[in-house]
Amino acid sequence: MSRITVLGGTGYAGAAIVAEAARRGHQVTSVSRTRPEQPIAGVDYVTGSVLDAALLDAVVPGRDVVISALSPRGDMAGKVEGVLQELVRRVDDTPTRVAHVGGASSLLVEEGGPRLWDLTQDHVPADVKPEVETGLHILDDFRSSPETVDWFYVSPPEKFGAWVPAPVKGEYRLGGDVLLRDEAGESTISAADLAIAIVDEIEKPAHRRKRFTAAH
Repeated sequence: MSRITVLGGTGYAGAAIVAEAARRGHQVTSVSRTRPEQPIAGVDYVTGSVLDAALLDAVVPGRDVVISALSPRGDMAGKVEGVLQELVRRVDDTPTRVAHVGGASSLLVEEGGPRLWDLTQDHVPADVKPEVETGLHILDDFRSSPETVDWFYVSPPEKFGAWVPAPVKGEYRLGGDVLLRDEAGESTISAADLAIAIVDEIEKPAHRRKRFTAAH
């Protein structure tokens, strides 16, 4: 059993990670500013702001993994990078792994090719660009962190979110730095199936100081 903290544990990806980890019997702490309408039995729900150092003092030390599923939107725009930098500082030279569920834009469109971001940034709405750039910055920060920091970064497929129709299959395909597409050219996954991939990584670490992606 692992001790897992999920920051943003009631959001689309975060809630799925909390549910999957709890289903497998892990000790799960979910951190968010509001409690869920339907809490999961056995999960420790902590309400508050991740910008509060006292809250991080309560939910980071002694954990096996601290996962950020924070969304850099609204009043958190431009602030998630700082939260992850603080987490890196706190877990440095400890057994605690730190992880972030980012975006697909940093993925390569093909082996040795450009990033998805390089091909799409001119078409991304101005109000969305900062959110994408947050994911890029966090990955860069992870990669430049001290070797004593054990991290992993998760890039969902190109189309991922509550607004994307994606069935729950109970399975996934795993990739590294290259965007995954199916035979029809689609790049999707449900939150539940991405959560399976993430909890699998927690139980059997295969991407220490690496990024991975998962898709249907």
